[in-house]
Amino acid sequence: MISALLIMVFVLGYAAIAFEHPLRLNKAASALITGVLCWTVYILSSHSHNEVTEQLIHHIGEISSILFFLLGAMTIVELIDSHNGFEIIISSIHTTSKRKLLITISIITFFLSAVLDNLTTAIVMTSLTAKLLNEKEDKLWFAGMIVIAANAGGAWSPLGDVTTTMLWIGGQITALNIIYKTIFASLIVCLLPMLIVAYRFKGKYIESTAGKEMRKESGKDGKIILFSGIGLLLFVPLFKTVTHLPPFMGMLLALGIIWIITTVIHSDKDEEAKKKYNVANALRKIDAPSILFFLGILLAVAALESFGLLKEMAGFLTTTLKNDYLIGSSLGVLSAIVDNVPLVAAAQGMYDLTTYPPDHPFWEFLALTTGTGGSMIIIGSAAGVAVMGIENIRFGWYLKRISWLALIGFVAGSLAYIAQQLIFHT
Repeated sequence: MISALLIMVFVLGYAAIAFEHPLRLNKAASALITGVLCWTVYILSSHSHNEVTEQLIHHIGEISSILFFLLGAMTIVELIDSHNGFEIIISSIHTTSKRKLLITISIITFFLSAVLDNLTTAIVMTSLTAKLLNEKEDKLWFAGMIVIAANAGGAWSPLGDVTTTMLWIGGQITALNIIYKTIFASLIVCLLPMLIVAYRFKGKYIESTAGKEMRKESGKDGKIILFSGIGLLLFVPLFKTVTHLPPFMGMLLALGIIWIITTVIHSDKDEEAKKKYNVANALRKIDAPSILFFLGILLAVAALESFGLLKEMAGFLTTTLKNDYLIGSSLGVLSAIVDNVPLVAAAQGMYDLTTYPPDHPFWEFLALTTGTGGSMIIIGSAAGVAVMGIENIRFGWYLKRISWLALIGFVAGSLAYIAQQLIFHT
């Protein structure tokens, strides 16, 4: 009875999240209510309230490490953006060929999302590409390819996707190993759709004025913040490796350092300029509702885990599918419909480190499939939802023209990973 009630609360909450736009209700509100109600049902059905409270506090510690990490990363990225640091990247693009531009944008998106994150990269690259192109249809095709490239790039890096970060912080994967084991498969996920879409633009060119309008100097300050910001983000995995402290500690250190850098470079400016470019202003501009959404959904999943429902689900998947790759693929396909954050959080609760130790192929394959599976439907990933809003992409247009490309990439990337494991026994 209690299990059914918990599942019903979670499903209803998830439905509210999935239908965020028709309901005109921010998904953060739905997630927070769902998280609190799940724990309310659990504690009221328990004979030991103290035990449930201790479990909640334990989970809050794990969740907070993810939220602090995201807070620091989003602030650094916002600082780079406010200093026009990303203009430096786009200003290096000089081609007028739409085919070459698509390839360039896709490759930049793939690697940039691994350093920043797929959501931020998708927003930045879609916004910049829109200034380079004039025709609406071209913008839509480029936006669709950016979603695929951003999600593929985020899957192989501990910094690139919230779910990969969750697995890294949870101890299921290590930074260097996930890069080494999944970068090839992730690249396949991106390359196949890119080559197909690039063929569509063969022999087509951009009007020269579009590119010239985009190329402007970002200034000395922009270059300083861009290179120091990216350098500090890359420093975080190294800090964890050397000190063995949780990743959020390295991210907080990086945030403190870039705070000092921004203070120094703007020390001789007037008060208005200082307020515009300082960290306090960046903190006000970051996507706080997204952080609250992660808090709510992770709380809800934690309640299901503590109650024991996730263990039961793990047993069902194991006995039904009886193959790690089938389980991972199924979760990847499901991530096109269901947000990958609760899926990965559920997997972390379903399978402990005694079943699948750190850097086990299951965790690597899970990071790959749940990170890239969301591209198959535009609302299947945060990057897709963001791009959908920027370019007003219709659900049906994406489903008809981009989804099959994402599916081809997903299948090819999954097979590439499996073949890599079979051939090299890594």
